[in-house]
Amino acid sequence: MHFTKKFLISSLATAMLAGCTVPGSHLSVDDKAVVSSGEEQELDQQINVYPLTASQVSQFKLPRVYSQNNAALEAEIARYKYRIGPGDILNITIWDHPELTIPAGSYRSSTEAGNWVHADGSIFYPYIGLVKVEGKTVVEVRDEIAKRLAEYIESPQVDVNVASFRSQKTYITGEVNKPGQQPITNVPLTLLDAVNAAGGLATDADWRNVTLTRNGAEERLSLYALMQRGDLQQNRLLRPGDIVHVPRNDNQKVFVMGEVNDPQLLKIDRAGMSLTEALSNVGGINELSADATGVFVIRSNISGENSETAQGSAIADVYQLNIKDASALVIGTEFDLQPYDIVYVTAAPISRWNRVMAQLLPTINGFNNLTEGALRVRNWP
Repeated sequence: MHFTKKFLISSLATAMLAGCTVPGSHLSVDDKAVVSSGEEQELDQQINVYPLTASQVSQFKLPRVYSQNNAALEAEIARYKYRIGPGDILNITIWDHPELTIPAGSYRSSTEAGNWVHADGSIFYPYIGLVKVEGKTVVEVRDEIAKRLAEYIESPQVDVNVASFRSQKTYITGEVNKPGQQPITNVPLTLLDAVNAAGGLATDADWRNVTLTRNGAEERLSLYALMQRGDLQQNRLLRPGDIVHVPRNDNQKVFVMGEVNDPQLLKIDRAGMSLTEALSNVGGINELSADATGVFVIRSNISGENSETAQGSAIADVYQLNIKDASALVIGTEFDLQPYDIVYVTAAPISRWNRVMAQLLPTINGFNNLTEGALRVRNWP
């Protein structure tokens, strides 16, 4: 009889609590229109799990970058010739004819006294008038001026050089110490030269994902491979209008959650980050509550602007490391993390049970106190 009363009072209390206002906000989808894309597979069927063992971890390593030459770049540099453009200033010398060489006076610099290339790509020169120079090399301009002056001067000795390069430039933006424009000159300008001329990389630079935009097309290059590993295949000869952008490392982040001592977001530095390094940065696993057999790295396969995966492929790959034997952490040093990886350490079964009980005990104690109070009221003389 006592048990029946206690059960009825507990049920009544539960019903009363369900109808009361509880603290905190709540969102229910029961009364809302849920948009579905059709029949979907269970999540368990869309996940691949790979154990990280000493014999298998090597197959998950990123391809190693090796030093190599770039014969195509070397040939392109060997063929390089600067082409004159509007805005350039030419310095034209006619030997033994100073009146033609510096008509404005000998005390002015070559930049001030030189021949400005006009917007139509031409310059004016005494005796011969307008000379079309745009798109030509200094050798071609020299030959044309000498040929046309030969009508007025016997065997003219002509020399032409560019006093100021103003017509063509490339742009270095992003995380470099001195971003800005750099002129294209008669000396070939490569990507490596441009980055060094810009003062090198800033502290927060993502040097693995540098972009080169040329004629609306974007190419992704790795300064890590070029500068750290000597892979000259990543170097490029820059052309007028090229934009080199060094992004911030904001996208180079991983998430460490679960039973670790200090869950947080980490940024992958320039040298990369291994699984063991990530665990070390958050103070290691919680030895009192973590399940050492359940250290997981969750890597999404969803990519692209539409956040879609290839048909039939898994939406994520999960890599599991068992560090019950702490020496297995050496395996974690061979596993490189990638941006947006999720490192998750599961709780031990006893920890999960204790948390469930911690949630239930206040309610059970409340019911007990409520039923005992009701019995005291009933038995009160």
